[in-house]
Amino acid sequence: MSLSTDPLDELSIPDGTTVEEHDLVTDGDVLMGGRSTVEFGIRGRNVLAGEGVRIGGGVEAEADCRLDMWSDVAGNVLVGRDAFIGERTHIGGQLMVSGDLDVGDDVDIEDGFEANGWIVIRNPMPTIVFLFVYLKQLMLLGEEEAAQNLVNELSDEEDPEEPPLIIPRGATVSDDAWRVSTPASIGDECRLHGNIRAESIEVGQDCNIFGSLRAKHDIYIGEGTRVHGDVTTRKGEVRIAPGALVLGDVSCSDLELSKGAEVDGTMRARGNITMQGIARRDVE
Repeated sequence: MSLSTDPLDELSIPDGTTVEEHDLVTDGDVLMGGRSTVEFGIRGRNVLAGEGVRIGGGVEAEADCRLDMWSDVAGNVLVGRDAFIGERTHIGGQLMVSGDLDVGDDVDIEDGFEANGWIVIRNPMPTIVFLFVYLKQLMLLGEEEAAQNLVNELSDEEDPEEPPLIIPRGATVSDDAWRVSTPASIGDECRLHGNIRAESIEVGQDCNIFGSLRAKHDIYIGEGTRVHGDVTTRKGEVRIAPGALVLGDVSCSDLELSKGAEVDGTMRARGNITMQGIARRDVE
């Protein structure tokens, strides 16, 4: 993870992430900023949620799970190692923990809990908040190397290079729309449901996006990606790589379409349109 910027200032979706039967599934870690809402269930390696996060399904963490105070999970929480549950968190199903359980005051677990290790009832420190505040202070002091070393130590040693799925503070993620006030970066071979709304959007190769893309600034669509909706930007450029397919309209300031790309709709650009052998129905 790079520490040149705040790691929660971007929607970052790693390669191979999919939405499967109302679960958001990734091979790596999942980091959710405070006050974000995810109407899917979550399946990942380590799952860390900030204060006041709402999750509309269950949570399956292959390794650790940390839910900060005032979090709300609609379904079961299944944890492969240790769990840290902050005070006044609500879990609508059962909590099953293979390792140790550290749980705060006034935690409501509707269907009970079970842990194979130690169970400690107290107010555990809101881990994700502490981590990022501490990292930010190191960066403000110019100690970027020390901050990066800390992240490396905290990373799962089995696969430290696997990038996390990051949902920024205040985001809303659902089958209908992914709404963030930050840039959005989507990796290769992802399959996502919902309209993407962000400051700027970059989509990798061979993705399937069942929704539209809308941004204030630039939008890039990678090779072989299919967008089942419109692509719209207020002020930015849209670039569509070879073999990409947009099944709706495109509207932007400047438009650049590579050879082999296809737009199955109307293309509107207030500035320049650059095309190289593009299959198209209409250009305005």
